[in-house]
Amino acid sequence: MTDYTTVKTLLETELRQQEQAYPLAEKAFHSLMLLHKQPTERVCLCFHGFTAGPYQFEPLGRRFFNAGYNVVVPLLPGHGRAGNWGKDNPPPLPVDPKEYLRFAVQWLNLAQRLGHRVVVCGLSGGGTLAAWLALEKATAIERAILFAPYLSGSSKVVDLFVQHADTFFTWTKTVAPSYPGFDVAALRAILEIGQHCLKRVRQAPVAPTFTISSESDKAVSNVDHKRFFEAALKQQPLSWYNRFDKVLDIPHTMMTEQEGNRYQNLLIVMTQAFVESELTWIEVEEIAYYMTKGRTFRAVVADLGLAAKASKDMPAMMTMVDKWSIVVGRELSAKGRGW
Repeated sequence: MTDYTTVKTLLETELRQQEQAYPLAEKAFHSLMLLHKQPTERVCLCFHGFTAGPYQFEPLGRRFFNAGYNVVVPLLPGHGRAGNWGKDNPPPLPVDPKEYLRFAVQWLNLAQRLGHRVVVCGLSGGGTLAAWLALEKATAIERAILFAPYLSGSSKVVDLFVQHADTFFTWTKTVAPSYPGFDVAALRAILEIGQHCLKRVRQAPVAPTFTISSESDKAVSNVDHKRFFEAALKQQPLSWYNRFDKVLDIPHTMMTEQEGNRYQNLLIVMTQAFVESELTWIEVEEIAYYMTKGRTFRAVVADLGLAAKASKDMPAMMTMVDKWSIVVGRELSAKGRGW
């Protein structure tokens, strides 16, 4: 308990003083620390997106805090600094992937002192860091939620540009506080970690992951999200996947209503369903299949003996599962076996 109090004081007081000394461009960039008076059963460690800030995880973080979790959303290295940034004076974002990886491990070590089980989340570049921890520190992570992780860009042309260009990129649209642009070498650092994760997941143990994509996302590759999930599923049956239909128009910045996601609350409920359930993906598909027969979620899980493994938020999650693809897949599989 003394150790917990020390870490809590460090995060709530000393870290805030350190960030005030930078100074930061906006209050929204301050690291978000939502800590109870004592260690909790679960602690949620969240990594925000590239050139963004901890504000992206405030809605999810507060939901988890109210559910009894400790929540930490640290400001990524080099992010959020006040300054007259531009081509001739780029923001101080890391260009060495190792700086991000050291940061991720450091915060995992701190999170482990705040609760018994660690849940790690991340959006975009932060999702890449969460994926890396799920692979490299698999036994230390209870669950990992990857929101549109930056494993690769939306096209091979974009990837080639990021891999080889040495120039300054300016954002064409800003929907939330962020740097106006960045050196492409800084984004390359994240891409290198993402490419490593895509290779590593095919051969290494991985923590249970929930990979979440959107068909409306124009920034990152949904194809590689699916590939990551399929490879993870072979290693870890508790891994899940969801891709939001294009009709929902959920952007890459999917964590908040302010950044364009009208279904913010649904995303949060789906996340909590994953964290608090013990269902394998095969069991999720089984539930979805029988629900297409006109049966309710409650009736299906009761008949399958899965009620104790499903969180109270699973019915909402099941509304997003692609039931049609599951039915078609089963029918094609049955035909292939000559049934």
